[in-house]
Amino acid sequence: MARAKDSPDSPLPSGKEAASLQNRALDQSLRPPKLDDFVGQPRTVERLRVMIGAARRENRTLDHILLHGPPGLGKTTLAMILAEEMGRPIRVTSGPVVEKASDLAGLLTSLQEGEILFIDEIHRIPKTVEEFLYSAMEDFRIDIMIDQGPNARSVRLDLPKFTLIGATTRTGLLTAPLRSRFTLQTRLDYYTREQLLSIVSRNGKLLNLQLDQGGAEEVARRARGTPRIVNNLLRFTRDYALERANGKADAAITAAALELLEIDQNGLDDMDHRFLRAMAEKHKGGPVGLNSIGAAIGEDAHTLEEVHEPFLVQEGYVSRTPQGRILTEKGWRAVGLLPPPQESSLL
Repeated sequence: MARAKDSPDSPLPSGKEAASLQNRALDQSLRPPKLDDFVGQPRTVERLRVMIGAARRENRTLDHILLHGPPGLGKTTLAMILAEEMGRPIRVTSGPVVEKASDLAGLLTSLQEGEILFIDEIHRIPKTVEEFLYSAMEDFRIDIMIDQGPNARSVRLDLPKFTLIGATTRTGLLTAPLRSRFTLQTRLDYYTREQLLSIVSRNGKLLNLQLDQGGAEEVARRARGTPRIVNNLLRFTRDYALERANGKADAAITAAALELLEIDQNGLDDMDHRFLRAMAEKHKGGPVGLNSIGAAIGEDAHTLEEVHEPFLVQEGYVSRTPQGRILTEKGWRAVGLLPPPQESSLL
């Protein structure tokens, strides 16, 4: 078969570049393109359907939306879907990137009419910069200062109507004036086992993984209610199956792959077990603060609070109290120990 002539202006990518492009395309394909394809978060999806339908009916820009919840639940994916459903371009950035007011001004003034601006980790925008968003979101204008000293003057810049979609894992760190400017504030929660099974089935096929029902249930059971973890586990299971089982992953092969990652049947990883064991063995089950736990296991307290503790609390292994974290009976059992006997109070 004759080979098409290469264009002199667009040389063919090298092997590594082609593989990188293929992996990037695969990563993108794992994200559902439409709301109809999105699994889970039924209340959030229904709210978004209402907003999209009304904006389309009136041929106007979508209102501002704040998505909040634990990491890996689909906030970025939903932002991409909203852009696709509205037929609008989307500009993606993150809070730590927007360090100065000039960064935000340049970003806002370069937007097109109706474009969607997605800011991930929006709570990390400096407060002095955040104030510029107030007038931008409400009146679609910003006031910037030119020159300094006696020659300083304020210049008002009109902005095209745009949609701001903010995503945050810590909505409590957003100021009240910023939160109030989002028409919709909606929380994403952890996924059920059935919802995760649906995601496992779809994405396993996209990854060309020969996964049976037993293997799919193993992945869903250990994914901590999080689609991002599903994708990570599927990728490793695919690699393991290719190396050890001719590409086929049944329940036993999948379990062996995930055990190699030190993820048990309840989704607890090595750091989770160290977290629970430190509470049990060094602090008698608590109450104890995260700084003390972090010092005992060599991990940053902020990482424990953001990554490990939410799942442990939700699943009932740890309880949070005003005095500190307490290990529950389920937490004691998870590390193979018995809780200490309750001391009877003296009358």
